[in-house]
Amino acid sequence: MSSVVAFAGIGLVVGWVTRLFLRPVFQLPLLARENYRGRPVATAAGIVVPFTVLLVEAGRGLLASLDVGHRITGVRSLTLLVAAGFGFLGLVDDVVGSGHARGFRGHIGELARGRLTTGGLKLIGGAAIGVVVAGVRDPHSAGHLIVDAALIALAANLANQLDRRPGRVIKAGLVAFILLCVAATHASTLQSVAVVVGATAALFVDDLRERLMLGDVGANALGASLGAGVVLACPFGVRAGVLVVVAALNVIGELSSFTRLIDAVPPLRALDRAGRRDP
Repeated sequence: MSSVVAFAGIGLVVGWVTRLFLRPVFQLPLLARENYRGRPVATAAGIVVPFTVLLVEAGRGLLASLDVGHRITGVRSLTLLVAAGFGFLGLVDDVVGSGHARGFRGHIGELARGRLTTGGLKLIGGAAIGVVVAGVRDPHSAGHLIVDAALIALAANLANQLDRRPGRVIKAGLVAFILLCVAATHASTLQSVAVVVGATAALFVDDLRERLMLGDVGANALGASLGAGVVLACPFGVRAGVLVVVAALNVIGELSSFTRLIDAVPPLRALDRAGRRDP
């Protein structure tokens, strides 16, 4: 577990430095979006997350070539694939997404009409990435593959649904990561996931203060990486149980509003608004 904490710290430091160097990019008019209060905020700042994972894994690979540390493993490469793949799909939606179709029903409806939205691209691409990861994790069971792929894809979508208020998805991600560390049978497999969580935490204060937004690129990378962490580090019974919970939350988010539900529960409302600049 100490190594997981150490890699979360590495992700935090590298993510913070990356955020500093990317400040000119975040000021580009192309990334300006109005947030829930109508304030212009730079979106897609979550690009820091997959980029940080890439830098950390590249550094570890370089050190391993010098016989320092361990060479990249299948688990680490899968987490890198998830963070980079879902981050790319989210970035496309952040930059060129029209937003005219929302939710599973909206994107599937557009697809039925012969139109592939950027959200639909995320839906199909995310499912494909989930299948690739699940196939490597357990290549001999179709049932396990379906459960694991669905868990990764739906975890990414849930994070995207939660990213409607400053700091919300990062708070939820930190809680989920702690629970994941408790449930994991092989904590060492969570090192790369810890880098993702640390890099996301590097954006926490700026997100709370409405100086930037994670965007789909950051929320999707965080959610999918946590889902992949469950797939790679937990026994099948735990994975199936988490899938039921994540799927149920996806349905709730599709049919209702997490903001309204959170505001109806005083402890959740207090946690959700902690540190935020609400009017």
